[in-house]
Amino acid sequence: MRLKIKNIFAALLVVSALSSCEGALDRFPLDSLSPETFFKNEVELQAYSNGFYACFPGSALYNSTDDLIINYQLDNIMLGARGLDSGSWSWTYLRNFNTLIEYSVNCKDEAVRTKYVALARFFRAYFYFEKVKMFGDVPWTDRALGSSDAELYKPRDNREYVMTKILEDLDFAIENLSSTKEAYRVTKWTALALKSRVCLFEGTFRKYHEGEEILSTLPEDANDWKHYLRLAAEAADEFIFSSGYRIYNDEGVKQSYRGLFAHNSVTEGTDVEIILARNYNVAHSVTHSAGNYITSSTMGMPGMTKKFVNSYLMKDGTRFQNQAGWDKMSFVEEIKNRDPRFSQSVRTPGFKRYGTEDAMPVDIQITTTGYSPVKYWTDAASEKYNEGDIDLVLFRAAEVYLNYAEAMAELGTAGSELQAALDKSIKPIRDRVGMPSINVAEANADPDEYLLDKHTGYPKVATKNTDNIGVILEIRRERTIELIQEGHRYYDIVRWAEGKTLETPLQGLYFAGPGNYDLDGDGKNDVTLYVGDTAPTGEGVAAVVKKISNDNEAGTIILSDGESGYYEHHKYSRPSFSWDENRDYLYGIPLNEITLNPSLTQNPGWLTLSSGNGAEE
Repeated sequence: MRLKIKNIFAALLVVSALSSCEGALDRFPLDSLSPETFFKNEVELQAYSNGFYACFPGSALYNSTDDLIINYQLDNIMLGARGLDSGSWSWTYLRNFNTLIEYSVNCKDEAVRTKYVALARFFRAYFYFEKVKMFGDVPWTDRALGSSDAELYKPRDNREYVMTKILEDLDFAIENLSSTKEAYRVTKWTALALKSRVCLFEGTFRKYHEGEEILSTLPEDANDWKHYLRLAAEAADEFIFSSGYRIYNDEGVKQSYRGLFAHNSVTEGTDVEIILARNYNVAHSVTHSAGNYITSSTMGMPGMTKKFVNSYLMKDGTRFQNQAGWDKMSFVEEIKNRDPRFSQSVRTPGFKRYGTEDAMPVDIQITTTGYSPVKYWTDAASEKYNEGDIDLVLFRAAEVYLNYAEAMAELGTAGSELQAALDKSIKPIRDRVGMPSINVAEANADPDEYLLDKHTGYPKVATKNTDNIGVILEIRRERTIELIQEGHRYYDIVRWAEGKTLETPLQGLYFAGPGNYDLDGDGKNDVTLYVGDTAPTGEGVAAVVKKISNDNEAGTIILSDGESGYYEHHKYSRPSFSWDENRDYLYGIPLNEITLNPSLTQNPGWLTLSSGNGAEE
């Protein structure tokens, strides 16, 4: 009973600590529950550190928007309306991490103390990595600050200094965290995975943004991009060789990829690949709405874009664009003989609820493109609002494998050495779905023009590389397809310096014009499109009837070329969207923060206190 009461008592301290940081940096309960009298044993350290996990993304893993998956309403980035967001410049979690590190000395058990300091340092590294991705230079702080502390008004530290500190934290975590696999707890393997992610980001960011103003604050002795890519490759290689994780393939070619996102990690075996997940449980009222988000016409109407669908190879490894008329194929034609992940990521003819025989026909009314996503959608229960309990994946082995392959290719590794690297990274991922792997010689001899195009691909690959152009493009294709809807895409675009690709129209299914369309190929019409003021009726008209509109009229369907073309829901939503190459790769520092701390400098191109037009003076 005493232990139970103590656990509740400790949990209350966590809640108090988390909430008190928002208003006053140095406010603590005025009784015995102060930092000086807490953190004395593992129960208290664990109770406090449980709150750290809340800093990981939740619904953002399945409902974010970018150039590959869109919603009924776009976010400010995709609308070209991003401003100076005060909420993003928040340091509450950092204070919590530093508080545990500082007061862990209260615990006299050195092994326990070291374990929880390692955990806090992992989270501090994760926290700062997210800040560097957003803002570049940020002030590094490794202690809990009081409201009168002069360090609150320090300037931003350059990203080289911050990255060095991040890697020091990660190396400490790798050295001191448990090597026992735990899908819901951070371990040594989570730290290695994060290190490979961090270093791949920083290496490619510096490579593709080399010479730009956003890197002008780096000191002369800063490590170059190759340094970080080597660290990324080393961390990923150690993970692949030592962790014991593998690519989940227990359900065969036609189901394993989808199954990875349809099971709970520990209870149903997918933790052979999933390193860390957010644990959801209906019995404990810890749920999400991923299934409802996908299947409801009022929750977002998410849809994959045509650009994403075009990225899938044919089942034999050849390019979809090699097919005659590929750009104007009907849905039922374009899905034939594609990479099996297509039908395990997108709702296609023959789709069924997971583990059932419940056929679910294509439904154009729940998607803004016609291509409905299916990740985390399992049974009918998961379709209800806030009743989903499938784990949401935070780190998995496939990402680490992809990090390794990309780092090796970007470093210029050649010939048999690069082929060996791809054989132990890309090949197991593609083996899962029965797809041929990347052949180095063939890929480099014939780089994919679709993936080099400025509208649909990554043209800067050719400007920054003389070797491995084709291989790098194929690895990016693989990353795009394998990690869709897992929260990686936007910052992949940022680190590759390919923001202009977000300007590409957000298009979906192709429709040749007014008429009936059998999307399932089952002989029954699924949607009827018409023009004019009178909807068609009679034999052959589908249950779903949509007017083709050119003026954004509610309830209609908008096509890219007027009465024909690609389903383009956002044709009128962002008519003047443009990506500013000199500004948009970093967020701006909120002006109220610069007012509070004049030592903070603004990022290039963003509003300053002395300017009034959104441009830096």
